[in-house]
Amino acid sequence: MELSPDSTILWQWGPVKLNATILYTWIVMAILVIGSWLSTRQLSDQTKLTRRQNLLETLVSYMNNQIRSTSRQEPGRFLPFVGTLFLFIAFSNSLEIVPGFEPPTGSLSTTAALAICVFIAVPFYGILQGGVAGYLKHYIKPSVFMLPFEIIGEFSRTLALAAPLFFPIVMQVLGLLIGLIQAYIFAVLAMVYIASATSIRSRKDVTEEKGIKGDL
Repeated sequence: MELSPDSTILWQWGPVKLNATILYTWIVMAILVIGSWLSTRQLSDQTKLTRRQNLLETLVSYMNNQIRSTSRQEPGRFLPFVGTLFLFIAFSNSLEIVPGFEPPTGSLSTTAALAICVFIAVPFYGILQGGVAGYLKHYIKPSVFMLPFEIIGEFSRTLALAAPLFFPIVMQVLGLLIGLIQAYIFAVLAMVYIASATSIRSRKDVTEEKGIKGDL
């Protein structure tokens, strides 16, 4: 049994190789893009909605609520990134029931790429929320001696994201259930890491707002 679709070479021309991981990733991306277009092309703001729109709004509301409860912040700016992570992982793993399909999330290269996306997103949202100086300050709190430990922590969190996706390859008997749990855990962990980078600025904003109200 192959432990990773990376080893399944479908086409090769010199150094250029097309393996199962790349092919199935493209397939998942195409299905999600086309499915998103079909699902959103005739949205309505009327009272009576189609079943398709009801299902879509239920899914979006669920992801919004999960992000809000995890980050204690408004989910609007986080939903595109975290929601895409969840849908890609969940849909990839769900297609495992299709004969011959190998989930790209069974490849360490895919899980590592997703983890790197989160690794980049954490400082991006942190800087977007509190500025460069505000984000960098948390690396030296409460002391500058914490800097190396904070840096190690950033890399260890990236590895922690990749591990829960790769490990269940040897537990494929659990199939679809494990795949959905993987997607949920990955998305929640991603949101926790992003929230930790933005919550410092949020608390500061609340404090300043209370101060202004007190002055009034």
